[in-house]
Amino acid sequence: MKILHTSDWHLGRALYGRKRYEEFEAFLAWLVETIQQNAIDVLLVAGDVFDTSAPSHRAQALYYRFLCRMAASSCRHVVVIAGNHDSPSFLNAPRELLKALDVHVVGHASEDPEDEVCVLADANGAPELIVCAVPYLRDRDIRVAEAGETIEDKERKLIDGIRAHYAAVADVAMKKRAEINAAIPIVAMGHLFTAGGQTVDGDGVRELYIGSLAHVSAGIFPDAFDYLALGHLHVPQKVGGSETMRYSGSPLPMGFGEATQQKSVVIVDFQAPSGAQAASGTHSLPECAPSAHRHPAISLIDVPVFQKLERIQGDWPDISSRILELSAADSRTWLEIIYQGLEVMGDLRVRLDAAIDGTGMEILRVKNNRIIERVLGQIHDQQTLDDLSTNEVFERCLAAHQVPPAQWPALLHAHQEILASLGEDDRQAE
Repeated sequence: MKILHTSDWHLGRALYGRKRYEEFEAFLAWLVETIQQNAIDVLLVAGDVFDTSAPSHRAQALYYRFLCRMAASSCRHVVVIAGNHDSPSFLNAPRELLKALDVHVVGHASEDPEDEVCVLADANGAPELIVCAVPYLRDRDIRVAEAGETIEDKERKLIDGIRAHYAAVADVAMKKRAEINAAIPIVAMGHLFTAGGQTVDGDGVRELYIGSLAHVSAGIFPDAFDYLALGHLHVPQKVGGSETMRYSGSPLPMGFGEATQQKSVVIVDFQAPSGAQAASGTHSLPECAPSAHRHPAISLIDVPVFQKLERIQGDWPDISSRILELSAADSRTWLEIIYQGLEVMGDLRVRLDAAIDGTGMEILRVKNNRIIERVLGQIHDQQTLDDLSTNEVFERCLAAHQVPPAQWPALLHAHQEILASLGEDDRQAE
């Protein structure tokens, strides 16, 4: 049995105002072909299917068209969980209808952990895989607020709540496997931020919880899981060095900071013999250490670049030279320009437009650091609003209004909680 793990599609996401539907459509077409070529049996989508809780009609059309193509493919099952960008109610709305197509959707955490455990059958109707489909766990799903709590109490309850939730679904999964009386694998899904996880500047990855303990450790996940398919972080990576605890990463670069990053999807093969070569086009990876149950062979498949992005930074000779190189190669790259020269160039945009005139390139963003410094008079170490996080802006406000430093920690924490609660509101549920 082969499983393909992907996540963080962010359908409908724009880049500095530029729509990217053609890229998303090309990726989904490639994914269908990849699933067919590699004889994938189960597809796992670990959250952030859409970029917003109210996706556009075109983004929805891409999603449902893809699921229809999956139903007509050799892939027997699709399991989708909601991420922090998704609306749980929106994803859940067609779940009963989609179940008829063997598409299993879990949009929000349930009081009954059995609702998040899917037993998937093979072509003959026999159970072949148990999936613990744990969606993004919102603060209110796993923690009950109490009067007089300290910040440390809230952080500890968050981590304890996540640990308890995964322990509960793992317990249900193991009981189901015992009832089936067959040595079938247990795979878990999740959408969260693990400790030590890698991010990239400008990738749009949000902090999910408030406080220093918001990043969970690999140790909170039960040993019952033979593979853990995670979403949220856009850089493909292992968790704690484990081959079988992974982020697949986003299939498309979400920003120019990811432009040079190789994107991939993960194939998890529970039938490949030890030492066997992965399917054509994959990179073989070392197998994980043997577990008490079974350990799969893990391989990555590179996702093609459907729209090239490039960040060009430096002085004018550096920038113009690189644009000339790209033009000579008949490039259709989308560009981000960061001017760092000493000369103040008030006509930078005019020069850039002239440089790409007649080419297939587009400039999506220009950052002229010298003009910014000149206008702001090098205030706040030459930083601009684009360079500051929401917390840093709030700190500047506290300083500007001469709020006593002793009050800052409580106010900053309250500010973070307000932002988090706004981000978790499911507007589609009303």
